[in-house]
Amino acid sequence: MSYSAKIGPSILSSDLSQLGDECKRMMECGADYLHLDVMDGHFVPNITFGHPMVECLRTAVGPDPFFDMHMMVSRPEQWVKPMAAAGASQYTFHLEATTNPGNLIKEIRESGMKVGLAIKPGTTVEELAPWAGQIDMALVMTVEPGFGGQKFMEDMMPKVSWLRSQFPSLDIEVDGGVGPNSIHKCAEAGANMIVSGSAVVSSDDPRSVIALLKNVVMEAIQKRSLDR
Repeated sequence: MSYSAKIGPSILSSDLSQLGDECKRMMECGADYLHLDVMDGHFVPNITFGHPMVECLRTAVGPDPFFDMHMMVSRPEQWVKPMAAAGASQYTFHLEATTNPGNLIKEIRESGMKVGLAIKPGTTVEELAPWAGQIDMALVMTVEPGFGGQKFMEDMMPKVSWLRSQFPSLDIEVDGGVGPNSIHKCAEAGANMIVSGSAVVSSDDPRSVIALLKNVVMEAIQKRSLDR
């Protein structure tokens, strides 16, 4: 097994007027990567930010932090080059937003970014499966994308379990309503990349929340390797 436990705070939950400082604060508190939610008002009914902001954040935090771009946009093809130029590390697009995932995966790789593929709650995991061998990470949404603060959908966990059983070394990310109350279910199902918004970012002690989330996932990974 080549995957490890990684915690990525969702910076959309932070004070947007202080975003550079908030990103630095999260990294100092033990975050493994930063999850950046890009919404276009079409694919989801909300608007956040685009590549100019990513470029400013990259300048602010330096070259090291890993930027996982969650592209909740109708035309993911359009933003590959701008995001790569802005300093994005991984480009996670939605399967529902493109008619040619294979071509898009190739474009993202050629631009020097890692590839993530996301599915909404209504999309079956079998639809993602044909592409699993070509991507770096699968993202199973545990809320409907578009807004923060929604309740965790436990009925998405069979998707995670299925992916983990079929693709044992794939990075599997969960996003939506994930925090100390839901992390055990995510870890047991086989998720290893954990996006957490308000549970981490709005906490009085983000460092201890990140450590808790990470420890639960690490324990589940160790248990899985012993059980094999």
